[in-house]
Amino acid sequence: MQGGSGQLTHTARLWLAALLLVACTLPASADPVLQRDTMLIWQGKADWFGGFSGIEVRDQGETLHLITDKGRLINARMQREEGRLVAITNTNWRKIRYTNGIGVKGPFTDSEGLAIAPDGRIFVTFEHRHRLAEVDPATGVMTQMPGHPDFGSFAKNSGLEALAIHPDGRLFALPERSGSRRTPFNLYTFDGNTWQITGQLSRHGPFLPVGADFDANGMLYLLERAATPLGFRSRIRRFDPDQTTRGVITLLTTGPAQYDNLEGISVWTDVAGQTRLTLISDDNFLSIQRTQVVEYLLTE
Repeated sequence: MQGGSGQLTHTARLWLAALLLVACTLPASADPVLQRDTMLIWQGKADWFGGFSGIEVRDQGETLHLITDKGRLINARMQREEGRLVAITNTNWRKIRYTNGIGVKGPFTDSEGLAIAPDGRIFVTFEHRHRLAEVDPATGVMTQMPGHPDFGSFAKNSGLEALAIHPDGRLFALPERSGSRRTPFNLYTFDGNTWQITGQLSRHGPFLPVGADFDANGMLYLLERAATPLGFRSRIRRFDPDQTTRGVITLLTTGPAQYDNLEGISVWTDVAGQTRLTLISDDNFLSIQRTQVVEYLLTE
């Protein structure tokens, strides 16, 4: 009996050694990696230029859609060489308007979040007078949509900055502030009729939500910003919006002044099948700030 037991132990040890050898030879599962491809300084002298707070890249990287803090929709062409962004050209703009044709003004102007549905419908969130609207891309006329009771309690400059549309058509939004550093951010979801709080995202460090977008698999990419005495910092986190308490991955964290005030993010797939993240900064219409367009390649 002792001999049999010893033989069994010896055999078990051989199997364990073999399994460890196989495990050591298998490739390790790598975390997703972002590699910067472009950092472009975009300049313009027109009075509409600047204050870009929302971005959507379409047509596999050829078309750029933007909104500004002054209630304007911008369309442009993205010029590329071997996939890399080298210039932004052919810009045109349209003022967001009420149904009577009058353009938004005063505290009703500050458009912040942008999401475009596959069928071309444009959705925009506004701060100060916190609300969601659908905007006609041809005329700029907006139709106000239902709100959530919480929207009325948001601080004037801390509303729904991050807006994204899920592949299934749901709209997701996060406010810029949660109330305190220990309070998680509410994730608001609009199903086409009503808003609901469908999750909460933990708050880590000084970063605050400013932009969001989905990939084709339904993963939400959240752009966050922190203002420091040495300059702005940025962070990108990715997570499943239906499981916000687990699986949150930090893809990028920048140091102070590495970039300007990045506020908009678009996640898209280029002609080569590569996932790209395009970011844009809000210069607040100040000469001391710059409009930067930054693109990253995502490797899984």
